Amino acid sequence: MSVNPMAYEAQFFGFTPQTCMLRVYIAFQDYLFEVMLVVESVILKKLDGVPGCKISPSQIRKSTEKFLLFMKDHFDKLFSKMEEMLLQLVLNIPENVLLPEDKAHEEYSYSKEQFQALQDETYQLQEQYRAEVSAGQALRAELEEQKAVQAELEKILQWFDGLENSCREHGTGNFKESLVFLTQNSKKLQEVLKDVEEKSKKIKKHDQLL
Repeated sequence: MSVNPMAYEAQFFGFTPQTCMLRVYIAFQDYLFEVMLVVESVILKKLDGVPGCKISPSQIRKSTEKFLLFMKDHFDKLFSKMEEMLLQLVLNIPENVLLPEDKAHEEYSYSKEQFQALQDETYQLQEQYRAEVSAGQALRAELEEQKAVQAELEKILQWFDGLENSCREHGTGNFKESLVFLTQNSKKLQEVLKDVEEKSKKIKKHDQLL
């Protein structure tokens, strides 16, 4: 059998030419074996009707096997020549023939240098795309952070509006004066809290001494 892979022929036919030839060889060989069995059975029937025949069935089988080996040897030689002819003249695609699906390679052929340049350009475009995607993700993250800050600022503005409305309801029209008033009261509350904490510590120490 031929060792040439014949990949282009396999692309066109849908099977390798060597596989086709192997199946033909097996089919012929099986047919030869069947024919020899039929010949053997016919000989046995003919000899069975001959009186005084001393040829045994085992002798006929040996003779049949010898003849089969002789036929198979000649068949292999003939098939080898037939295979060579079919692979070269029938199942072979000439080098100057291009399959329809490969016409694009002929129209847009590239050298190794051009192909390498295209690969380099493709790699650069991929890197630019990744950089743009990363920048887009960073911008989206920054936008989300700005939205959160804006929400906090809106809460602070609402708190100031509520504070100003509360001051107006209690008769204090000036927001600055109200803020100073709240700051002073806050300091007073802190002093009272500190005084209470100190007295609480003194009471605890007194209880421990008792």
